[in-house]
Amino acid sequence: MNKRVEVDADPIPKPWTIADLSRYSMSDTRLTADDVRHIATLAALRIDDDAVEEMRQQLSDIFGHFTRLQEIDTEGSEPTSHTTDANTVLREDVASEPMSRNEVLSNAPDPDGEFVRVRPVLE
Repeated sequence: MNKRVEVDADPIPKPWTIADLSRYSMSDTRLTADDVRHIATLAALRIDDDAVEEMRQQLSDIFGHFTRLQEIDTEGSEPTSHTTDANTVLREDVASEPMSRNEVLSNAPDPDGEFVRVRPVLE
């Protein structure tokens, strides 16, 4: 089965508002196929009908995890920005001589002449 999701060049429609999102209660996190299509449109993606059901289930599961997180009692817990008291472990940012081309290429996993070969990002 070949499911397709493509970038859509059409203008992006009006985003959802808080009122639109408020129709999902904490116990009802199941999205409809139309919700998935709307999300895909907001993300400028075209999604074929075969992929809609799979995306609906995956996104609904993700919303379900957020519902479970919202059920956790955090009363008395201090907000944190990091899980430990660790500060940066990086060295000081001090200017130094740059590496030569040969040094860079000697560290490259797949050099090609005077270039570094990388895997394709887009196909």
